[in-house]
Amino acid sequence: MRSAITLIGLTILMDACGHAPATRRSSAQVLTGIDVLEGDGFRELQGKRVGLITNATGRDRLGRSSAAVLAAAPGVTLVSIFTPEHGISPMSEAAQISSTTITLAGREIPIHSLFGGGLMSMRLQLIDAERLDALVYDIQDVGARFYTYLATMAMALEEAAKANVEFIVLDRPDPITGTILEGPVLDDLGLRKLYPTAYFAVPIRYGMTIGEIAQLHNAEVKHSKLGIIKLKNWRRELWYDETGLPWTPPSPNMPDLDAAAMYPGIALFEPTNLSVGRGTPLPFRWVGAPWIEPQAVLARLEPALLEGVEFSAQDYTPTKSNFAGLLCHGVRMTITDRERVRPTRIFLKLNEIIRSLYPEELKVEWPGLKSMVGTIEYQLLLERGAGPQKLSDLFDLGPESFAKTREPYLLY
Repeated sequence: MRSAITLIGLTILMDACGHAPATRRSSAQVLTGIDVLEGDGFRELQGKRVGLITNATGRDRLGRSSAAVLAAAPGVTLVSIFTPEHGISPMSEAAQISSTTITLAGREIPIHSLFGGGLMSMRLQLIDAERLDALVYDIQDVGARFYTYLATMAMALEEAAKANVEFIVLDRPDPITGTILEGPVLDDLGLRKLYPTAYFAVPIRYGMTIGEIAQLHNAEVKHSKLGIIKLKNWRRELWYDETGLPWTPPSPNMPDLDAAAMYPGIALFEPTNLSVGRGTPLPFRWVGAPWIEPQAVLARLEPALLEGVEFSAQDYTPTKSNFAGLLCHGVRMTITDRERVRPTRIFLKLNEIIRSLYPEELKVEWPGLKSMVGTIEYQLLLERGAGPQKLSDLFDLGPESFAKTREPYLLY
């Protein structure tokens, strides 16, 4: 079904996403790729027919959508908009997102969904038909390998290479810093044929901007027309709330920076029958189930002395996902020091405890967990009865090896 959305409507959609409260501190006024492009008079896009891959996170520092900015840019013809999982707002959790249209700068512009069901729907099919000269990518990521916007970017780069069309990434910060690496490196690239969450041979938490990831992927794709509009004033150690940029939720269950900070570890419970807080006030900062006894879990967590986080008992009734509508007992996680907190370590310890206490109740969908952890070795170690140190060592190998692998692709 197609429908027209006015520019005012888009603004309402974007504003409805909400922003986090005022940042706690700001040590920089970071300019994102769209800001730098604007400041340069859109020089890189002059005289070109452009397709834009974006959602509500694509905004300039004044809060204007990148779509509206490019539609009104002198010398630039915005032909099409392409949206990833969750849609243009991006608040939809539907398995398929419909295409639509939008009115910008007095013109009706088609919005093509790249989430129509299955991996093939995530690939752009209209580069030749719409005679595009350039594809522009502007979406805020969250810094975890299994967030699907990464795969959207990668597939678009591949299709642009096939069509010999320029591909330009408007860079954005890694919101959870570009310094901390966590988790195993994906060791089976064959998984990218099955899962958009398993597209890159990088650790779970890779510490790179989307522009840097594009450069890394292009070592494989070898597209001669890849361009990156770099950030200004961004430093690798900055958290998102230190950039001076407002937080726009990139998906329904990523309401704030704390959720993003915990996501690389707590999301690893997604292929289990635990609730990770979807449909509660604390997505990815709470884990629960009707059969969990929080005090029993907390008694084993306290001696672990996990850094940067406090644990407490909390009951919730999730409104969606696992155990929707059922009262669940669980463990709440409160970040006390984000520089020291390591969410993958929290996953390892919580999983160890819950497996031990509830071996009959806990269920795991192993192929899905393999795609997220990145290696079958984790499952094999568990099945062999490996101790915590061997599991921890497995998670440490990724950062150690990838720190050097990523060096040629770093821009900052």
